[in-house]
Amino acid sequence: MSEKHINGENLKGLPSNAYLELKPGEEYVPVMPPHVKVPEVSFYSVLTGLIMAVIFSAAAAYLGLKIGQVFEAAIPIAIIAVGLSAATKRKNALGENVIIQSIGSTSGAVVAGAIFTIPALYILNLNAEFYKIFLASLFGGVLGILFLIPFRKYFVKDMHGKYPFPEATATTEVLVAGEKGGNQAVVLIVSGIIGGLYDFIVASFGWWNEVFTTRVFPLGEKLASKAKIVFKLDVGAAVMGLGYIIGLRYAAIICAGSFVSWYVLIPIVAYIGQSLTLPLGANVSLLIKDMSAEQIFSNYVRHIGIGGIAMAGIIGIIRSSKIIASAFSLAVKEIMGAKEIVEDKLRTHRDITMKIIALAIVLTALSIFIFFFLGVVNTLFYALVGLLIVLIISFLFTTVAATAIAIVGTNPVSGMTLMTLILSSIILVSIGLSGTAGMVAALLIGGVVCTALSMSGSFITDLKIGYWLGSSPYKQESWKFLGTLVSAATVGYVILLLNNIYGFTGPDALVAPQANAMAAVIKPLMANQPAPWILYVAGGLMALILTMIGVPALAFALGMYIPLELNTPLLVGGLIAYFVSTRSKNEKLNKARGERGTLIASGFIAGGALMGVVSAFLRKFNVNLAVGNDWTDSHSAELVGLVMFAILCAYVIWDSMRGKPEAE
Repeated sequence: MSEKHINGENLKGLPSNAYLELKPGEEYVPVMPPHVKVPEVSFYSVLTGLIMAVIFSAAAAYLGLKIGQVFEAAIPIAIIAVGLSAATKRKNALGENVIIQSIGSTSGAVVAGAIFTIPALYILNLNAEFYKIFLASLFGGVLGILFLIPFRKYFVKDMHGKYPFPEATATTEVLVAGEKGGNQAVVLIVSGIIGGLYDFIVASFGWWNEVFTTRVFPLGEKLASKAKIVFKLDVGAAVMGLGYIIGLRYAAIICAGSFVSWYVLIPIVAYIGQSLTLPLGANVSLLIKDMSAEQIFSNYVRHIGIGGIAMAGIIGIIRSSKIIASAFSLAVKEIMGAKEIVEDKLRTHRDITMKIIALAIVLTALSIFIFFFLGVVNTLFYALVGLLIVLIISFLFTTVAATAIAIVGTNPVSGMTLMTLILSSIILVSIGLSGTAGMVAALLIGGVVCTALSMSGSFITDLKIGYWLGSSPYKQESWKFLGTLVSAATVGYVILLLNNIYGFTGPDALVAPQANAMAAVIKPLMANQPAPWILYVAGGLMALILTMIGVPALAFALGMYIPLELNTPLLVGGLIAYFVSTRSKNEKLNKARGERGTLIASGFIAGGALMGVVSAFLRKFNVNLAVGNDWTDSHSAELVGLVMFAILCAYVIWDSMRGKPEAE
């Protein structure tokens, strides 16, 4: 194959069988052929990847703590990489761009692991020094990489054409289009500026309220106070963009779970509680009739969602049992020196050898043990138990995380971590570690596991991109560790910064919904207080029923426990994605419009999140640009916010409809 083809001048796109199941004897030949040596790892690609890791770690941490959703950085980073290579006129940049994207995308994985668990320490008034956040994130990320590598061939090669890999598909298309000289970077930059300025105005100037509720109307206020029925909508650009990326189907399922919580369960609990004269439930002090809809959600309904998430994780493990056994068997054979496995020298087939992986797992396990012993529990036995919990659960859930990403592009890591916390708490209490020390230990164990599972899910996307394009897996795997190190350090600093500026408890605090859920679960377990087990069980049974009728239980349960205002804009974004991609009878035109919308949504996510970090720094240095809480908290500001959100949605539709299919 000529160099012109490799550097993109004659590149027509991915091979025709890139997304199809292969026929017997058919092979997939990637864009960069296996027998051709291409530039991949260079000072430029590594440095750029690390810069992306720092920037997007900070942005993802802020957005995740604000709305409970961590955006995947793969698409924006891929677009930036393409733009940089075009601006610097680098030739044969496809391999380098894959490395940039692979290193940079560690940001989202490490951030999810940290922000879903570590803020719970602050919520519970416990101490979380920088080194604890950093080491928990680092060790978890490394473990996730090591545990996933044995499964790479199964997911990216054996299941070729069987799993859709939505995010990997979008990122790959961006990278290929970049090699062909596309202009996606311009669309991303413009939308990033618009989304960033929009969210910056809300966060820093307060020109309109960030959340619209039906309480602005007299009838809505009456429904909220009497029937506990209220509608809420976050009007931020980043959240709506996230809904566009998720798509209508899963946004609708998530919202359906939220609607069941807010428009079925909360009114039922309120109705039952009208005649009660004593508080009902574990650790509840208020009468139900004196609670707002938000308080009923927090004290009762959210726990049902937690149970559903935990059960969805168990179901995922059971479904993945054969995959786990197969990968473990292949790993043992390679370590024992099976010739047919070891001697494959083709560049695009090579992984880090299993002997190195096994040694690295042992060293990582030893490091985690020392961390737990010296920095967390200070007892050999407790440290050993903590290590076993981390290793067993991380390994079992690795395939669940990877499968979820391969099918729907969304990692159910928060639900799996909740189950980890419940199991960890029960085990630690049973061996005598409870109270404050037990909560710290369980949350740091959860932090390591959460980061490991988040990394496993994220990394399978990188490896699938590399498979389609023809990157060297062992290079992706090797440099992923450095990206993890940098991302772990960045997210540790950002969490400390955001805690000092906003905090995670109180009226103006960051929402941190997953961390609040973790704190709500662990506190009664570790304090020997009664836990709402009946609600957890109800959620688990609901997840089983949903699975039986073919509804993705995890997405539904996530919707049940994430606050309503953060789910409704997801549905709006999903509806826009459906609208712009179905208006024409010309499928190529629909696809072009949908892809342009994806770029706009990615820009909103990246721009909004980055400007959120800028707002946080302004607050850190006491720079107050706000017009005043009297206006921002008024009903008029909510109505202005709704109007501005409608204008923003109209812009996305208008700009997306400008998409045109490329000339053949």
